[in-house]
Amino acid sequence: MEEYIMKALLLNGLKDMEVEDIDMPEVKPDEVLVKTAYAGVCGTDRALYAGLPGSADAVPPIVLGHENSGVVAKVGKNVTEFKEGDRVTVDPNIYDETCFYCRTGRPELCDNLSAVGVTRNGGFEDYFTAPEKVVYHVPDDVSLRAAAVTEPISCAVHGMKLLKFTPYQKALVIGDGFMGELFVQLLQAYGVHQVDLAGIVQEKLDFNKEHFGVTNIYNTAKGDQIPADYDVVIEAVGMPQTQEQAIEATRKGAQVMMFGVGKPNQTFSMNTYEVFKKQLTIQGSFINPHAFEDSLALLASGKLDVEPLISTELGLDQVQDYLEGKLGQVSKAVVKVNGED
Repeated sequence: MEEYIMKALLLNGLKDMEVEDIDMPEVKPDEVLVKTAYAGVCGTDRALYAGLPGSADAVPPIVLGHENSGVVAKVGKNVTEFKEGDRVTVDPNIYDETCFYCRTGRPELCDNLSAVGVTRNGGFEDYFTAPEKVVYHVPDDVSLRAAAVTEPISCAVHGMKLLKFTPYQKALVIGDGFMGELFVQLLQAYGVHQVDLAGIVQEKLDFNKEHFGVTNIYNTAKGDQIPADYDVVIEAVGMPQTQEQAIEATRKGAQVMMFGVGKPNQTFSMNTYEVFKKQLTIQGSFINPHAFEDSLALLASGKLDVEPLISTELGLDQVQDYLEGKLGQVSKAVVKVNGED
């Protein structure tokens, strides 16, 4: 390749980001070089920008961007499953495969987790590298814009895999942000017969009712009361009040997924006798092991439609303003790095 200098958005320190010229990364024998098309921006990026931990600690200077898609620009000599020009997306999480948790089938709990866009440079740059083992082909009928959010989809799919579903269930999603809206469609795809949504933005609640078949909507900012009548509750906010709402919305035998990410020192209160009497299952969910194939299949099948949920396209030079909250109400933002080829 002729170019050796490229544009990258570097996190240089606490709340300090700059678009800079840096060297294009060299490709190791087992790696793929990806020309970035799009990179999603998520709450983890906001946390890392503010000096909080993500799935692993980010040490500046680092290029964030763990949600991404692109086109293979070059492959290492040991790579066999990809070639130049392939459309791809990347699972950012890289497991050591030797620790206790990896060897007992729980790689998401890996003691030595590393991640593209967290511990090594990610998608907020023209080109990035990733080990072949975490690179996935994007189906022909899935846009690279949609494929850029495969990682958050896969996190939700992992959460779904930790629960047990049957068609008679009624499910409630608490949170009308991007992840909550993903769970609405996933619960339907997994066969749950009624899916309801609670949130605070009336326009988004109405949109999900009209376009994605939500049965009941609750605007808790307007005082709507959520009945204690749900078999499955997905909490996708991560605040104490919504976590408490999730427990309170259950009926006997229910499952509660605590998916929303709270602050490291955050707690919430619950009635432990109710947990006992209702025989509740309260489940956490961390990252996304073995979930990319399912996520891409859901996109390819049309059972998951993410394009209407992506509200904003940014340039690299707009990411810091977005993380600072200067761009107003944004549902889901992706950075257009090179766009569709």
